[in-house]
Amino acid sequence: MLTRLGPPAAILLLSGPILAGLAGTMLPAFGYLPALGGEAFSLDPLRQLAAVPGIAGSALLSLQAGLASAALSLGVVMLFVAAWAGTSAFSRVQHLISPLLSVPHAAAAFGFAFLIAPSGLVARFLSPELTGWERPPDLLIVNDPMGFSLIAGLVAKEIPFLLLVTLAALPQVPLARTRQLAASLGYGRIAGFLYCLWPLIYRQIRLPVFAVIAFASSVVDVAVILGPSTPPTLAVRLVGWMNDPELSMRFLASAGALLQLGVSAAAILAWLVVERIGAGMLRVFCEEGRRFSRDAALRWLSFALMLASALSVFAGLGALAIWSVAGLWQFPDALPRSVSLKTWIATAPRVVEPLATTLAAGLISTVLALVLALLCLMREDETGRRGRRAAALIYLPLIVPQAAFLFGLHLLFLLGGVGASLWALVFVHLVFVLPYVFLSLSDPWRAFDRRYEAIAAGLGRSRAETLWRVRLPMLARPVLTACAVGFAVSVGLYLPTVLIGAGRLTTITTEAVALASGGNRRVIGVYAFLQMLLPLAGFAVATLVPALLFRRFRAMRV
Repeated sequence: MLTRLGPPAAILLLSGPILAGLAGTMLPAFGYLPALGGEAFSLDPLRQLAAVPGIAGSALLSLQAGLASAALSLGVVMLFVAAWAGTSAFSRVQHLISPLLSVPHAAAAFGFAFLIAPSGLVARFLSPELTGWERPPDLLIVNDPMGFSLIAGLVAKEIPFLLLVTLAALPQVPLARTRQLAASLGYGRIAGFLYCLWPLIYRQIRLPVFAVIAFASSVVDVAVILGPSTPPTLAVRLVGWMNDPELSMRFLASAGALLQLGVSAAAILAWLVVERIGAGMLRVFCEEGRRFSRDAALRWLSFALMLASALSVFAGLGALAIWSVAGLWQFPDALPRSVSLKTWIATAPRVVEPLATTLAAGLISTVLALVLALLCLMREDETGRRGRRAAALIYLPLIVPQAAFLFGLHLLFLLGGVGASLWALVFVHLVFVLPYVFLSLSDPWRAFDRRYEAIAAGLGRSRAETLWRVRLPMLARPVLTACAVGFAVSVGLYLPTVLIGAGRLTTITTEAVALASGGNRRVIGVYAFLQMLLPLAGFAVATLVPALLFRRFRAMRV
């Protein structure tokens, strides 16, 4: 009986806040907000937005970041999978890349900034022997006006996500047989894969690609850390307008949020054109019989790019750890001359409250998301139906830009008298955590061998007993992994926390991003390292607990 409530509750949770938030954004964007004196519809907010200096540049930067980061990250993943899938090298790189999915975007962005800055780790290791620099060069690398560092940081972080969804789709295609057939006809590894298998795989990962475009074109925390500031991206400007003490700026912020929705939609529409062009080129090459048999250079290039993206994130995280304990560290010294815990000791009292909020919001939203996901999957088993519309709905919070509906949802909360509380924060986090928990758990749940349940039923066990004593214990590893993924998502949420928390509820992520404008790398290193450590702790639990539970069961070991 309880399982019947799962799908409606999930649908209401995923669509309700988004639709209500979009309505709360659109009405003030057209001048209607009676609480602030907007009694009639008007185009004044849109005119005011059009008159903002540099607004077109901000919109173009957002559009560029969304398209470029998606194209580059998907291109690297596509070529790497085409060239190396099924090989031992592919398995090794896969295990290297997979842990990066748990690293929050802000922590990865800080690490990348510490790596590529003029006084960063790369310049220190190359200087002065290879560069001749005795002082940091006067180069605008981080926060460059073209947004190249922003795009590079997004690419390094989105590659693990796209690789993961591609790996989930890979077992659905006949890889080994197709490779043998293509090789027998003289096609190179990459060409044979792209002609025969990539169209089938891309159909399954199309929605995640749209999610990457929507996220990259509207991201706030990574843009604050790596993006340009003159002008900043559109989403960064929106946050400033929304937090302005002048209440009339809410109209401008809503108009800007409407523009952000249009920018993300334009990016996805442009991507649809890119899809058609790419499909047409692939069809032409195939019909012309181009085999591209000599593809060794391209194969090794894809391997190098994939490895470089992973190593850049790991090196950046290492830079965070070093800066958090660094004493005197002058340029061009490769390593600090002394190591000290003074920064950790001085920062510890200020970390307690944000850390408590981070843990509470993350754990509660993850548990609630797990319960809802289990109810939906159990109902799916009872009915034997897997709705395509419901599957598309899962991606709704990921495809709709956060800024487009969170501003409106924040206004509705204020008008409804819902202040900055932990439960309001948990509710908003749950909207983003549930899709990841459901997507992480759905495939292992559906792949479970139902014969175990038939045996338990034959022994007289009820459905509830079978669930608690057979199925869930056997699925302990994927259940805990889904929880770790959900917790990592909650830890990394920035914009929902800033808006709903209204500055009174802070997390490790919001505090770390707030420090981005300062110059104290040691304090930034402490907060960013903590932000990285929390998801890793969740995945450590998801790995160690099943290992302890199944240490006496050989068939359940990994």
